[in-house]
Amino acid sequence: MSRSLPVLAAALFLAFTPAAQARDITDAMGRTVAVPDTVDQVICSGPGALRLLTYLQAQDMAVAVDDIETRRNQFDARPYALANPQFKKLPTFGEFRGHDNPELILTLSPQPQVILKTYGTMGHDPVELQEKTGIPVVVLEYGDLGKARPKFFQALRIMGEVVGRSDRAEEVVSFFEERIADLAKRSKDGADLPSAYIGGVASKGPHGYQSTEPGYPPFGFVGLPNVANTGGLKGKELAHTDVAKEKIVEWNPDLLFLDLSSEQLGPKASALFELRTDPAYQSLSAVQKGHVYGLLPYNWYSRNFGSILANAYYIGSLVHPEAFKDVDPGQTADEIYSFLVDKPVFQEMNALFGGMAYQPVPVVD
Repeated sequence: MSRSLPVLAAALFLAFTPAAQARDITDAMGRTVAVPDTVDQVICSGPGALRLLTYLQAQDMAVAVDDIETRRNQFDARPYALANPQFKKLPTFGEFRGHDNPELILTLSPQPQVILKTYGTMGHDPVELQEKTGIPVVVLEYGDLGKARPKFFQALRIMGEVVGRSDRAEEVVSFFEERIADLAKRSKDGADLPSAYIGGVASKGPHGYQSTEPGYPPFGFVGLPNVANTGGLKGKELAHTDVAKEKIVEWNPDLLFLDLSSEQLGPKASALFELRTDPAYQSLSAVQKGHVYGLLPYNWYSRNFGSILANAYYIGSLVHPEAFKDVDPGQTADEIYSFLVDKPVFQEMNALFGGMAYQPVPVVD
């Protein structure tokens, strides 16, 4: 018998299950999606989807994961995954970045009642996935902590509505709003601040020191001038770009920050290796004066919202020392992670990166 026949039969069975028609949800694509009145089993497809489920304290509803969650790597900068090692033991339903396998999904036991999918245009088409599996697919727009912050909050609220965690979704939204407001209040005196550059920012994988984020939110939260945000940039340019090495030398910023994600490239290819060995970078005054500082990865299977806040508190402690004198950056990071993922994972994560986060990084002999 053709394998497609039982798969089709299962899809039709699921599609006409009465519980699947209990209530309507409007997803980020504007689609009306019928989901069960009570949802206990889900899968999270696409970058960051399982992170959001964890923020909502609903991670135990996940019955399977995409294959990135089961990998065992030397480095990991995803607090939600470090706090939930059980994810590595769950069955997989497809490949990472939304490349779902409908036939694998239909073999899962228990079956997911809903598929929660970020980045709807990446990987398997959500409408086609719903048609093939008969399982409701709710699309979420992941957003960021910059101009797309409302989309991030909307994603939390839609997911919260689906999985019965609307109250928790509002708590998470309030947490971010209050922390960002606290950073702004502490940083209101922005006179005579140094200039800065952040390099080594990941984007769909690790990159060298020329890789940056002109609209890097932690700088904005504490009012720190970013030399890469030169004006005239918009959209994706603000989110990620590679700048010419000559421009970094020309800018010669007062402070250099190193996103530790590029450590994945290996000891002789990382952004840190570049800073230590490239004569152009060695000529920078910040390198010569020891003003190079390690930060937790901004992107790791999409944006690490908790680490973005934690990085902002560390940066604030450097450029507004009096206003942040009560802040211990590592302890503050753990307060953030404890709220978001229910576990203080800063020390564990930092150890994977050689303990280089939130301190000066030696780049000269």
